[in-house]
Order: sequence, then C-alpha cells, then structure tokens
Amino acid sequence: PCLVLLLSLAACARPGPAQAPPSAVLPGEVDPASVQMDPEALVALDSLIEAAIADGAVPGAALAVGRRGKLVRLRGYGVLGEDDPTPVDPSTIYDLASVTKVVGTTTAVMMLLDEGRIDLDDRVVEFLPAWAEGDPRKARVTLRQLLLHRSGLPPFRRWFFEIEGRDAYQDAIRGEPLEADPGTRTAYSDIGVMTLAWVVETVAGERLDRFLERRLFTPLGMADTGFVPDAALRPRIAPTELDTLWRREMVRGRVHDENADAYGGVAGHAGLFSTARDLAVFAEMMRSGGAAPPCDADRPAGEPCPRTRPGSQRLLEEATVRGFTRRADSTSSRALGWDTPSGRSSAGDLFSAASFGHTGFTGTSLWVDPEREVFVVLLTNRVHPTRANSRHVPLRRAVHDAVARAVRDVPAVARESGDRAATSGGLESAGLESAGLESGGLESADPA
Repeated sequence: PCLVLLLSLAACARPGPAQAPPSAVLPGEVDPASVQMDPEALVALDSLIEAAIADGAVPGAALAVGRRGKLVRLRGYGVLGEDDPTPVDPSTIYDLASVTKVVGTTTAVMMLLDEGRIDLDDRVVEFLPAWAEGDPRKARVTLRQLLLHRSGLPPFRRWFFEIEGRDAYQDAIRGEPLEADPGTRTAYSDIGVMTLAWVVETVAGERLDRFLERRLFTPLGMADTGFVPDAALRPRIAPTELDTLWRREMVRGRVHDENADAYGGVAGHAGLFSTARDLAVFAEMMRSGGAAPPCDADRPAGEPCPRTRPGSQRLLEEATVRGFTRRADSTSSRALGWDTPSGRSSAGDLFSAASFGHTGFTGTSLWVDPEREVFVVLLTNRVHPTRANSRHVPLRRAVHDAVARAVRDVPAVARESGDRAATSGGLESAGLESAGLESGGLESADPA
C-alpha cells in the first residue's frame, strides 16, 4: 500500500479530504521558519497523514505541533468516521483513552504534591486504610510505585462484565491481590492508576473531574476537555468502536474503555475527551515547566491561547515537572506517570532521550521533546470501526520523526537504544497495548 512507502520515503501521497492547502499557514499558526522549522518538511508531514487516511489507517486526525510556544500546525485531516463525512478540525473531540492517565490523574498528583498534601513515598493505605484487605502486601505499596507501575498489581480485570458503579469497583480494587511483591517488577496497570485517582479524590475532597475542571481545565481555558461529554457535543465527537461484545452499539460520546464506562465514566486510567486545540495548551504548559505564559485570545500570535491570560500562570512547580518526566532508571522506560521513548517508540527514533509522553488505545498520543522545544499532539480514532487495526503505529512514528527533521537548529540524530528499557517495562516497549490493556483487556492488534 501507499502508506508503507510514504512513511519510508514521503513520496507517494494520494489526495484525500484535505481541509486546507497543505502549504498554507492557517489561522492560529505561525510561519514555521519563524521558529527555525522547515516549512517544506511540515508539508511532507501533512502528506504522511493524508496518505495514512487514504490507506485506511485512520478515518481522520487532528494535529497540533508547537515549538518555543508557537503553533506551526493546528489542523485536521480526513473525516470523523466511516458514516460521518464531517471534516476533522482542531476542535474535533476525541476519546483520549490512556492519555487520561497523564493529562488528568498524574497532573492532579503533581498538584497535591506541590501543595505538600501528599508525599510520593506515602503508602496507599495511609489514605485508603481498607485498600490492602485483599492482600497484606498491598500495605507496602507507595504512591511512587503506582506512578511507576511497580505496585505488583495486575494490568486489568474484566470487571465490566460483572459489576458497575464506583462503589462496586472500589470494593473490587480493595479485594484485588498483587501478582508480584511491590517494587519488584514493572507492569503497566490500569488498576494502579484507578487507585491513584481514588487517592486524589480522598485527599482533595472532591471527585477527579471536578478537581481537574477547577484546577487545570478552567485556568488553561480548556473548555472542550472533560469526562462524560454533554449529549449536545456528540456531533463534534469522533466515534470509536462498534462494540459487539458488551454495549452492542457504535460507541460515540461514551468512553471507549469498558471499565471506565462501567465505573461511571470518571476514572483515573481513561475517560477524558479533548481536542488538539485544548491539548496544545496543556502540552505547552508541560514543555515550559508548569507555567502558561500571558496571551491574548482575541489576537493570538500563534500561541495555544483559548483564554486570555494577562500574566503568566503557574500551575505546577518546575522541579515537579522535571522530576515527573525524567526516566526513573534503566530498568524500564517509565517516568512518574509519564513514559519516555524506548525501542520502537510511538515518538519515533529522533525525539531525544529527554522526551516524555503517553499514548492512548483509541489512537491518541502526546509527546514533548524539551531538547528540541517541541510538542506533538496527534489525535485519531484508529479503533473505528474496529480495534483490529494497527496501521496507525507506523504513522505515529513517522509523524514524530518528520517533526524532528523539520527542526533546523537541532540535528536529527537517532537515540541510542541499548539500555534495558528498550526491552522491558514501558507500555510501548513491552507491547502492552497489544494485549488490549487500555480497553478492558479485550483482544487488540495495537502494538503501539
């Protein structure tokens, strides 16, 4: 197919439902040359995405690429779904799947840490005394181990077939035994991040969605980001999967992850919906060390700026951002909540070792490269109409490599990949998306 050749050579794009001339600088974007990026390299990036759509890898995609606080790409490609020809644009709403883990739960943990309300080495049972009732070893599990996916908890359980509601899920989590002693292995766990969100809610005294709305989304102007979207937003939401096993419907505007749905839609591991426009604001805040610079929403000069900020607004301490996004050690690719590139990462081969990001089972990803001063938000619904599709995987890698090559003043040099993290521990390197761990454990063909 054309996609394979184009991802290698960027040479055979077929025309697709382009939303704008590929060489144009669209509203909200700046001339890439003004931030030392090659405009022609970014046109080739547009062609990559259009070819992937033509090849059936994804129905459509929304992309935000920023450098040094300026957007060089903020646009949509393709359509919402096979039965909805509405063009994708930067305000199309996507189900973020496990990108929820970093945008939502991990950020909330960082905020509570900055306030001194928690310590990373606090034990979970200090906040949830009955949490260890299913296994006495759980009394030793710390918040740090949950963030690093080293708690010993299993990746997931198919609870959604049997239970529903927050109370029932929390009972199940309390009773769940460990599969390994705490701290002895890295195993990506939805249950661990569900527990983290439960701790956040206990400490904050409010539900996760309300905490994030008040502390993160409203201050940054992320008006289209949240859990359980209103029915009125449905026409803007990209559909995910035709669920033939449990819900027996085309899932749209309802969280794709089965456990998150059965939990009530507001869960720590999945459930957020957002747009490329909103996530660009979040990604730039993380790239700049936890602060959002002043901007004028009425006259944006290429900044991610949905809401006017008369002055700089700090949401996270810079030391906290740096500490959470740095790889913990060489035994896995994990940072605190976040992942770092290793092996055949979705961040490609050229993003620096200092990069951090996360992927989502539905076809979403967010990566930041501090050395290149860039971020990439790529949102797709690759599970539409079925999850039996892994053609988005080379697209993800090619997009990030294309962005890295477009940076004129930092050489595009492949990362070294000789450490143990290339073969163990990270979501991507361990192939855990291929086990369906971001969607209730049902079979998937997504090796990330």
